[in-house]
Amino acid sequence: MVRPTHEVEYEQMLLSRHGLLHYKGGRTKDSVLERSAYILLSRIRVQGPMSIGELSDAFGLDASTLNRQTAAAMRAGLVERIPDPEGGMARKFRITDEGTRLLDEERMGLIRSLDNVMAQWPDEDIAAFAAYLRRFNTDIERLGGRPWPRP
Repeated sequence: MVRPTHEVEYEQMLLSRHGLLHYKGGRTKDSVLERSAYILLSRIRVQGPMSIGELSDAFGLDASTLNRQTAAAMRAGLVERIPDPEGGMARKFRITDEGTRLLDEERMGLIRSLDNVMAQWPDEDIAAFAAYLRRFNTDIERLGGRPWPRP
């Protein structure tokens, strides 16, 4: 018996092709936040201030990549460097009020896009789809050893 994972692969490929949705009311090429900033801010918002080392562990990216991403986010006023609130040596990055505002704005645009895409779906189907996505993501995170904190 052949498992239908080939169907999941194909649909996942198509989903990634769409990127962060760009339908009416959602993310466009003119969005304020780049994808990397959106993900960085989302992680810091849920987990709290994080150092480069913690971000590197969380994302599985090298420190140089995260240095570039955090430097760009700092220049844009999205994050700020602060002393470790727990007294550690490494300075940490904290989301700014502007970063919070822009993250909320971007997230609401994406939710509007999803609402448009799923306009004909009953709430039960949306909830079931979300549950399957959560399960899919948490299994990827488990295999990679990098769980994503959820609010």
